[in-house]
Amino acid sequence: MIIKPSISVINPDRVEQGIDLYLQSPHGVTEDLRHEIDASIAYVPLINSHDHLIGNWVPRAGDKRPYVNSHIWVEDMRNSFSFHERNKYWINDGSFQLSEPQSLLLAKLGAYKSLFSGCGIVQDHAPVQDDFYYDSMPINVIRKFRQCHSITLGNWWGGESPGIEMELTEGKMPFIIHLGEGIDGITKAEFGELVRTGLLRNNTVMIHGIAFSAEEIATIAMVAASICWCPSSNYYLIGETLKIDEALKCKANVCIGTDSTMSGGVNIIAEFLKIKEFFPHIKPSELYRMVTNNAVKALKLPDKYATLNPTNCDNLLLVDRVEQDPFENLYFIEAATIKLLIVDGIPRFGDSHWMEDLGLSEDDYSIFRTSHKEKFVYGDPQAMNDQIDAVLGYHKDFPYLPF
Repeated sequence: MIIKPSISVINPDRVEQGIDLYLQSPHGVTEDLRHEIDASIAYVPLINSHDHLIGNWVPRAGDKRPYVNSHIWVEDMRNSFSFHERNKYWINDGSFQLSEPQSLLLAKLGAYKSLFSGCGIVQDHAPVQDDFYYDSMPINVIRKFRQCHSITLGNWWGGESPGIEMELTEGKMPFIIHLGEGIDGITKAEFGELVRTGLLRNNTVMIHGIAFSAEEIATIAMVAASICWCPSSNYYLIGETLKIDEALKCKANVCIGTDSTMSGGVNIIAEFLKIKEFFPHIKPSELYRMVTNNAVKALKLPDKYATLNPTNCDNLLLVDRVEQDPFENLYFIEAATIKLLIVDGIPRFGDSHWMEDLGLSEDDYSIFRTSHKEKFVYGDPQAMNDQIDAVLGYHKDFPYLPF
């Protein structure tokens, strides 16, 4: 049985400045523990708004870059080394029913990519799965959504037609679709088709949007729809990305996703660094908003996932203070600097001493070392990696795993 520790916040006006925490643990709050908290910065856990969990294999696929659109890459990816190596472990039978053991293990391992970079929530862009799939995950994988792969390829991987999928949302769930992932006439026409078919609504979440014009972005802002920006994947595949300055200018709701490691970056912090490289004028406080408030709006999540609760901190990301400015400090988040990650009241990852401090059962967690620090984590991703190795016959190193 998992124990949910009581964690409260004092001085809630400082929730993004490094807050004072009060922990009720079986052993009380020691002076060393208080010192550690004071040397930390606390955030609400980050939200990865777009990933394909079963696609978090490496290396990246795509020998014919840059592509004029991602649909060409999809076909090229199927002939790649990564795709065929992954098929030694898991062969998709075309159903995309992901609760069977091998696909579930692969997806769970992909979810750790988000967990080890400070995310408490990830959106897995695949056909909607059964509850067992989502209940098995190490963090919160969003289950209330409807989807379509893309306008051009349709719902080839499962699900209803785009129109039916939208109606199934009843306006209360996000409708998520790849759109405008390219620079050619095909991808430039997709937005117009989305509008023509009545699929541009305030619950529409469009992934990528490289092909969007300034006028189209303004329309998206006007209807209060959302764009999920995946810069690492965009630059790798297409060589261009969303017109982010236009989106910020018209106050469009932009969130950030990683895409899978078959095309995207290692994790959400890698996306921050990619944005810093190409758009140094975008403040890290804006990026923090994109992976908290903006993501909550886009994915229609409860407000509790965007702010720390001053009375019961069920969702908490506590990290080392590397930079005094809490937003600049985001660039330095990695598994080694994360002291404690709590999602929905359950400790998921952190320095190993928290297990005793919070009275956690060893049955639910595993221990490993990274950067000379001992960590605990919910579940056992090392054992999962070992299962993949046993099938491959050699060790497979996933760069998003810190061991």
